[in-house]
Amino acid sequence: MASADLSGSGVMVEVVATQAQLEECYAIRFEVFVEEQQVPAEEELDDLDTAETTTHVLARDSHGRAVGTARLLTDPAHPGVVHVGRVAVRAVARGLHVGVALMEALHEIALDTCAVDGVVRCELSAQRQAFGFYERLGYTVVGDFYLDAGIEHKDAWIDLRRP
Repeated sequence: MASADLSGSGVMVEVVATQAQLEECYAIRFEVFVEEQQVPAEEELDDLDTAETTTHVLARDSHGRAVGTARLLTDPAHPGVVHVGRVAVRAVARGLHVGVALMEALHEIALDTCAVDGVVRCELSAQRQAFGFYERLGYTVVGDFYLDAGIEHKDAWIDLRRP
């Protein structure tokens, strides 16, 4: 997937292939998580950002501006299961279906590269304020609340299959 408008919103999502694109992802994450949500800067980036098993995607608006990002983590020890994380959309682009486009792109990548017998389970840690977003995408939010960087989260999952 080089770049695709999966959501029909005019938002283009590309798989990150260069350091410059990765830096754009980091800038969006710092704006959303560190500046807006007050996540400590030292907690935002981790070793998974540069792991061989991590795929980052970057969303651009119709003017080519970077407006959203997310990452997909795989673990060879758990085939058929992926973890979605660091889903972030700049405030100026919220309500424009950027998050949907990012998630659709990650779902396609997961199905193309990680499915076992045509099924892949996507798991994520959902912030309380994002439960509705993930539920509208078909995720099931489960379990007790826990704090991550001082923000309430619950686990969520969806099993994806090719139609």
